[in-house]
Amino acid sequence: PPPKGVIACPMNVQQKPHGGVLIADSASLAALCSRLAQEPYITIDTEFLRDKTFWPQLCLIQLASPQEAAAVDTLAEGLDLSPLLELLKNRAVVKVFHAARQDLEIFYHMMGEVPAPIADTQVMAMACGFGDSASYETLSGKLANARVDKLSRFTDWSHRPLTERQLDYALADVTHLQVIYTKLKKKLEQTNRTDWLADEMAILEDPKTYQVRPEEAWRRLKTRSDKPRFLAVLKEIAAWREREAQSRDLPRSRLLKDETLVEIAAHPPKDADSLGRMRGLSKNFAEGRMGDAILEAVRRGLAMPESEAPKMEARADVPAGLGPLIELLRVLLKTRCDQHEVAQKLVASGGDLELIAAQDDADVQALGGWRRELFGEEALKLKHGKLALTAAGKRVKVIEV
Repeated sequence: PPPKGVIACPMNVQQKPHGGVLIADSASLAALCSRLAQEPYITIDTEFLRDKTFWPQLCLIQLASPQEAAAVDTLAEGLDLSPLLELLKNRAVVKVFHAARQDLEIFYHMMGEVPAPIADTQVMAMACGFGDSASYETLSGKLANARVDKLSRFTDWSHRPLTERQLDYALADVTHLQVIYTKLKKKLEQTNRTDWLADEMAILEDPKTYQVRPEEAWRRLKTRSDKPRFLAVLKEIAAWREREAQSRDLPRSRLLKDETLVEIAAHPPKDADSLGRMRGLSKNFAEGRMGDAILEAVRRGLAMPESEAPKMEARADVPAGLGPLIELLRVLLKTRCDQHEVAQKLVASGGDLELIAAQDDADVQALGGWRRELFGEEALKLKHGKLALTAAGKRVKVIEV
């Protein structure tokens, strides 16, 4: 490897003024990945487009270690990405992202598995007092003393050549992330909060988080009806749209908008004529191949036995009169989270508070592990009159009863 701070620059690797490079050939990428594999951690980000496709169109991958930074041109002709994919699978190297879910989804569909182990600085920031969803710009300013060029975020990353401004922006996403990660990691270690992130990282590393199952596509649609026949038709036509969108690599809404799917399920058409009168559909569409496919999906839904029809996720019934108690729990949650500088979202959700108010042994994360110590135990005491909340100046005070 080259000396620290010095990066070899073959003819088809473009040197950047700030020390980063743009890599567009397989040999240089393999060399980079070989060096990065020796590091305890690397920071990663991606630039992609998705407005015209179902699957993200990956345009750039940025990588950095304490010694170097590089942007990999994934659209370069003939570029072999296998060394990079092996690096992502290397469990000896922690892969650091910010707001990792979309990046991990891309890599999951490329690799068939989720990169691991990972660290997400947005989640880390939640455990360090930066709120529920701290942005990269916020953390860059507060921890790295850096300003991020927001104007380049929405540029066309598929256009070549990339501009100097685009590359500067892209590489800044992983160079500032080095500083952000090391400072957050140090604070978590000093406050013994490293284990607080385990549940969130397990979700991000679970392949199920990124699997797209057409049969479950109906769950993403907003609907208030729970009638079995309506849900059966909705499931079938949503599954058809999902498969069609995937096979044609088109956004779902380019085929049928969500509201059109819901209307079809609510008023199942019997033929192309009635389908063509649906809002958002034309006569030509209804009489064509896709119209036939939709009508067939409708027939499958109508023929589905009611016992096999999908069901909405049951929401726990909250007994009447618990509203004030739930609000007291909410005040306690905010008070303790402010005191311990941790995001409320990481400790308990609004649904958790409702369930705790309804039952002492509610199956919620807030009543287990470190969350129980920080909030859950006191929540139960408050519920049973063993704690009280009062005002002390501008602050809320928790007192034993």
